[in-house]
Amino acid sequence: MGHGHDHGGGKGRALWIALGLNITYLVAEVVGGLAFGSLALLADAAHMTSDVAGLIIALVAARLARRPPSPSHSWGWVRAEVLGALANAASLLAVTAWVIVEAVRRFQHPEPIRGGPVLLIAIGGLAVNAISAVVLFRAAGRSLNMRGAFLHMAADAAGSVAVIIAAVAVLTVGADWVDPVASLAIAALVVWSTWGLLGDTLRVLLEATPAGIEPDEVTRCITGEPGVAGVHHLHLWNVSSEDAALSAHVVLTDACSMHDAQVTGDRLKVQLHDRFGISHATLELECHACDEPDHDRAGGTGTSTGNCHGPLSTAPPTGRPTS
Repeated sequence: MGHGHDHGGGKGRALWIALGLNITYLVAEVVGGLAFGSLALLADAAHMTSDVAGLIIALVAARLARRPPSPSHSWGWVRAEVLGALANAASLLAVTAWVIVEAVRRFQHPEPIRGGPVLLIAIGGLAVNAISAVVLFRAAGRSLNMRGAFLHMAADAAGSVAVIIAAVAVLTVGADWVDPVASLAIAALVVWSTWGLLGDTLRVLLEATPAGIEPDEVTRCITGEPGVAGVHHLHLWNVSSEDAALSAHVVLTDACSMHDAQVTGDRLKVQLHDRFGISHATLELECHACDEPDHDRAGGTGTSTGNCHGPLSTAPPTGRPTS
């Protein structure tokens, strides 16, 4: 409680820019499709609707993530971004499944393609999706929610390139079969990229060890600090895609005072933040090795423990986002 989280107005601005571009192009496609009787334009407008929905999911998730902690949500709503990424990954896989089914159907029952209108639609879609993807990529950081929104735009930009190639093939040599082939290639690319997003999202929700942080290295960092005899009950997890957390019992050398323990705890938190990016560290400082043998199940090294003589909890160091 009481620790603020800055999840960045820059992400919200990037999402609003991408959403505005996609809605503008969506309206243009609907108006053009109705005015010129183009089914292709209306079909692409239906596809663009899924992009708008994905961006709205990401925007709502980002706004929820900025809510401050409360008595009922002591971490705030930071994991809303992870749920937004999960929803976007699921929707991408669903759309990709539809593309694969439609591509297979077109191999079996080829349909004539109007290369000219399709080419114009693809060029416009490429411009919108490419600009949106660049804006989102620059603001993404390590946010899984922003990564999900970016993948929506990047996949569509790649799809537009494939459609442009297919339309040119139709216009030049009448090769209608290029369209479903290009669709399957893009579907494979989307599945590959989305699968990684889905895995990273589930790692956060299952509270796995954060990617890029090795528990053994964290243990060595803690035990290498002067005045530390050992560490046990070490736990590492992600509060959100951008916030790593740690809790541990740290055994100090004998004859430690409350002041010495506080100073050591503060130094450890600074080290953990600077070396591993751990923004929330909760350390229970112990001045005695403990007696009970079955305390080391969760990882870490040092003396096993149950209830220890004289545990000391540290206050967060000044200016550090810890808890």
